[in-house]
Amino acid sequence: MGNSTDDDSFDDDGFCNRLFNTSTASLPQDPFLPQQEPLVPTFLDTQGCLCQMQTDPSSADDSGLDPDADKKTFLWQCVGNQTGAATMEPSGKWYKTRDSAEGTDADLFRLPVNSAAHPLDAATPMTWDLQSKSFVKLSDGNNKDSRLSVWDAACTGENRTEFSTSFYQANEQLESNQDPTAAAPCWRSGAVPVQIQNVSDWQTTGCLEGFMCVNNTVNSLPQYCPPIQECQLARLASTVCQLNGSNVGMGPFEPVVCQAGRYCPPSGNGTVTRECPAGTYCQAGVSTPTPCTGGSRCPPGSTYQLFLVPVGLLVALDVLLVVGTLLLRHRRRLKASARGHGVSSLGFLEKQRASASSSIAAVIAGHRYKRVQDETGRVDEDGEMGPVMNATYVPGRQDTWSGFEAALDIPEQPVWSPIDVLNSPEAGLTPEIRAFVSSMSKATDAADFGLSFGFSELTFQPKGSQRPILQGVTGEIRRGTLTAVMGGSGAGKSTFVNVLMGKSEYTAGSVTINGAPGKLRQYKKVVGYVPQDDVVLPELTVRENLLHSARVRLPRTWKDADICAHVTAVIDCLELSHVSDSLVGSASKPILSGGQRKRVSIGMELAAAPMAIFLDEPTSGLDATAATSIMRTLKALARLGISVIVVIHQPRMEIFDMLDDLILLANGQLIYAGREADVQPFFEQLGFHFPPHANYGDVVTDIITGNGRPYKKTGDISKDALIGHWSASRQGSHGDDRTMEATVPQTHANMQRLLRRRGAPLWRQTQLCFARAMLQQYRAVATFWYEMCLATLAGFLLGLAEHAKQGVLFTGSYRGAYSILSVSSDLRSAPELALLVAIAVGLVGAAPGVRVFSEELLLHRREAEAGHSRLAYFAAKSAAAAPRMACACLHFTAPLLLLSAAVVPWGVAFPANLLYFYCVYGLASVVSMVVRREDAPLFATMLSLIVGILSGAAPPLRTVKGWHVEWLWRASPGVWLAELYFGQLVGPFAYLYDVEQAADASGFALDHLWRNLGVLAAIGTLYRVLAFAGLFAGKRIRM
Repeated sequence: MGNSTDDDSFDDDGFCNRLFNTSTASLPQDPFLPQQEPLVPTFLDTQGCLCQMQTDPSSADDSGLDPDADKKTFLWQCVGNQTGAATMEPSGKWYKTRDSAEGTDADLFRLPVNSAAHPLDAATPMTWDLQSKSFVKLSDGNNKDSRLSVWDAACTGENRTEFSTSFYQANEQLESNQDPTAAAPCWRSGAVPVQIQNVSDWQTTGCLEGFMCVNNTVNSLPQYCPPIQECQLARLASTVCQLNGSNVGMGPFEPVVCQAGRYCPPSGNGTVTRECPAGTYCQAGVSTPTPCTGGSRCPPGSTYQLFLVPVGLLVALDVLLVVGTLLLRHRRRLKASARGHGVSSLGFLEKQRASASSSIAAVIAGHRYKRVQDETGRVDEDGEMGPVMNATYVPGRQDTWSGFEAALDIPEQPVWSPIDVLNSPEAGLTPEIRAFVSSMSKATDAADFGLSFGFSELTFQPKGSQRPILQGVTGEIRRGTLTAVMGGSGAGKSTFVNVLMGKSEYTAGSVTINGAPGKLRQYKKVVGYVPQDDVVLPELTVRENLLHSARVRLPRTWKDADICAHVTAVIDCLELSHVSDSLVGSASKPILSGGQRKRVSIGMELAAAPMAIFLDEPTSGLDATAATSIMRTLKALARLGISVIVVIHQPRMEIFDMLDDLILLANGQLIYAGREADVQPFFEQLGFHFPPHANYGDVVTDIITGNGRPYKKTGDISKDALIGHWSASRQGSHGDDRTMEATVPQTHANMQRLLRRRGAPLWRQTQLCFARAMLQQYRAVATFWYEMCLATLAGFLLGLAEHAKQGVLFTGSYRGAYSILSVSSDLRSAPELALLVAIAVGLVGAAPGVRVFSEELLLHRREAEAGHSRLAYFAAKSAAAAPRMACACLHFTAPLLLLSAAVVPWGVAFPANLLYFYCVYGLASVVSMVVRREDAPLFATMLSLIVGILSGAAPPLRTVKGWHVEWLWRASPGVWLAELYFGQLVGPFAYLYDVEQAADASGFALDHLWRNLGVLAAIGTLYRVLAFAGLFAGKRIRM
């Protein structure tokens, strides 16, 4: 056995006090550090055991002296515990030499420390039995012998070159009276290591999964060393210290997390590392490679995957959309070119007529139209003549037909019926009007398709109001007349008309329609209303606007060919044939003239074959010629039998003379109700004088507004006096003897049957609205591409901002005893990514989400009041927005995941982002119902930012829980998106980090993927339910 030395350099505590300012006993065992001067051949085995060549202890007598000093057997003794005098005892494992070496003590001591002259035979391990004082052979691999300590039992007797080299270098340094830096347990000068794993823990668990423990054994347990300054800065930056691109510990026995781009298989117990193979990627600390998604790019040594399939899908989708758009536009240009080379612009109309019912086809057969020319004689090639025409289209040829106005040539008779019009040779109607009258008769299924209204003591007083808006209004509106409702501001004109149309419920009195009492609202399917503003869809053509109205509101038994023929007749009679395939355009980007837009608005109601039509200020905003033309058209409609009621203010003389009947109101009460021809005599009886050559319409307006003094020098001219005079005159005549004059009442049963047949079923309305919405999006293709570019830019910038992290968006505390080795935790990157995603999606989707409904709410209300299904409209618009949302989500998610390299699977990230788009669009729909159109995009964007900020990233959700307002955050879709991202970015690292601690610190749950997706879907649906309710109440609460 080796002898001890008196050299101070090998004093156990001398160098420790000098190097660490502590004693050896208080430090973890360092096998590299010689505890005694090695005088015989020595090496360290793979388990850090000190193996020295000794003489066979069985050859000594009881005195310890060898009886045969000239002949001794050399053996190898391997001891795990080197502290104290462990090597002086015959403990540990013993091995024979391969060459059965023998010699004297002098021979033994003459051998160098690093001698390999007599190699160890590791196949024959033995242990010394103190009782029998003899060697006991250990069975192969028996490391649990009770005579062996846990440290000695681990010895293998196999030389480990790196260990032995450090041992030899430290020995040389000590012999030279130098600090044994080769055996320093920490690289930081003066640093003292801390053992982080005991023997039992090491034997049970070994090296923690995801770590490299190259130098750690039972005799060199894992340690922690204070980092040097550079590595301390790296740890504060949440990164592992590296040297030449490789992770390094702060001491030879400090475990190191597995290198990114490589993996450390559990079978290697922290001693084996392999390069990540192609088709997989390995982030820092992985024990098994993560397979890449199919189609992703993952070369050998990848630390993240490149999602190429979504990018390829995105490019393919964009190419298909661009090519499809170009093909459709080319097809449209070919059609326009064909029309320009002699093909009748009305060829489509002729085909529709040919396929219509035989009665209509017989009327219009053989008629051909000539190309419409502008005033210069040039044929319009593209069908869009709006920009080159005057405010009103006036045919430049004397031999062209004049639409509905041709009906003014019908000789006036007390009552005209449609059958009379069709059969009377005196009528002399054009084929177009005959076709219109025929289809109207078919739609109404009656000999007379007009409505008459009778009202008695009609009163309307809103809830909470102290005085009624309408009071004691009695009179009638005759079938087939042009009736004007006139009065000053606040006279009750609009309220009166709304009551007759069933929009408002009267509070007293009675109303009859065609002589039969009933609820006015039920007649909305056969009553048309033209608002003052031309509420039409600018993205649709004239024909498309009318066709949609007809398909939704005409009898459901009609075939599409019949519907198209009816719409063609309406277009022809409204003199819109030359612009039938032109887009209507908007007020800011006009394509049609003002008069043409007004005719389109009227045509949308005529396309539904109404029995009565109400118009609010039909001449407002038009020049004198256009206004006169519109009124002549309305007069012609009344001549054909349709009841026409207009609210009008200060009409021209020509227009005033066209009116059949007048209803004059002031302060919600009647001043006059009767024929226009009788109004002058009526007021002259009251002392008013009508100047010659004056506009009688202006005179009447002045009188009924209380400004009639220029026409009556003396006497009472107040509105109350006029109201009182009318009331007295009616009492004196015991009522109006003309009430219900010339009215042919339809039976209640016939009318109910007619109403039941009107309107397409719900599924058909949904289909029509969906097709219209998709067509609108196609026509607004520039807006679509702006949105896609914005989504792509948002995803690109967000991904670029996260690219430097190379997909590492979470760093936590290492599990168990290795937590002391942790770098600075990063618990914020995962929820912050979700926060940025929520904000970006809000910016991308809020404004387009508002446009789904806000741009056409007025049109929807017009259609709903005419009998359209609100549910069908809302469902169709929401469904039509889904492809747009999906495209925007794809354009956003593809560059985001490509650049950020987040470990969120594509199959999770895309649905999650899509559902958040779904929520943002739903929230924007709610805003569009309650906020003015001009303010809605900004308001929706602000709300989207707010719900995004309430994602639990800042302030953290855990802090919010402490405030007891978690419910407010949970009401936001942002927090569910953040929880989903947190679980996907943190959960996969449960083998390496204490993810439960991270979840508790952040306040998020880890494994609630399906719950989070379900709640996002539920919130988006709830927003749409609120938006749908806003279709009913939005007008009252809109800010």
